Amino acid sequence: MTAPALQHTTVLLDEAVDALLADATGRGDGLWIDATFGRGGHSRRLLSRLPPGARLLAFDKDPEAIQEAARIQDARFSIRHAGFRELADLPPQSAAGVLLDLGISSPQIDSPERGFSFRFDGPLDMRMDTTRGQSVAEWLADAPVDQISEVIREYGEERFAGPIAKAIVARRQERGPLVRTAELADLVAGAVKTREAGQNPATRTFQALRIFINAELEELQQALEACLQVLEPGGRLVVISFHSLEDRIVKQFIALHSRQVFDRRAPFAPPRAMQLEALARVRPSAAEVAANPRSRSAIMRVARRTEA
Repeated sequence: MTAPALQHTTVLLDEAVDALLADATGRGDGLWIDATFGRGGHSRRLLSRLPPGARLLAFDKDPEAIQEAARIQDARFSIRHAGFRELADLPPQSAAGVLLDLGISSPQIDSPERGFSFRFDGPLDMRMDTTRGQSVAEWLADAPVDQISEVIREYGEERFAGPIAKAIVARRQERGPLVRTAELADLVAGAVKTREAGQNPATRTFQALRIFINAELEELQQALEACLQVLEPGGRLVVISFHSLEDRIVKQFIALHSRQVFDRRAPFAPPRAMQLEALARVRPSAAEVAANPRSRSAIMRVARRTEA
């Protein structure tokens, strides 16, 4: 099957930028962060609305995203070839707003060479940063069956994780390791006994392996913690997630820091002040979903750093 032209439509573009800049009066000249540059949709829109004295710092692990960022000729803009966990390296209370768009970009999905999709045959890679780390194929070549099963169950919420893991190891022992996306997709299809309507049986397994190999959930937790330190009082945090595991982490993080915390060991001590104020939960409109079906699972959560 031939891959389509590699294009990307930014999800919740206006909604995210509007939410990030809603309290920007008097702070527009500060530092703004697009922690997941992707193909630059949010960054370009932010640059079109930020004043001349503002600065926009972007992060991305993907070398192709770094190449795309080089096309932006704006002195206010800079990008780091790094994951958003490195937000922690920025000075405390230095950012007026942080945007995290956790979705994988369409060019990444649609490029067979990246190995993210079961729709096109390609190397079984799935690394966000192709310059470092272990590919999915390399990990599956040695991982024990119990660990493979745990990863697929935990990160893919796949109820057939056990049979899939056993099939992967059996194939490895009989004919050598899996090295192509089509090989893995076919193997999973044979191991999954029932299919969800409209969903490829390999969907959950591919999601799980991508999340695991890139340590996506661990990095998200670290990035959220860093945002608390980096955001200045009144600064906004906007996070767009695309599956329940991500959204659960974001929801729980905002909820935890949106309430006062009492120390049971010191009942008369003043409570720790709330650090975030939850503001909104936004889903794509019906029109956006119709125009871009990949947006249908998106959830955007918005919070503001308190003055405390």
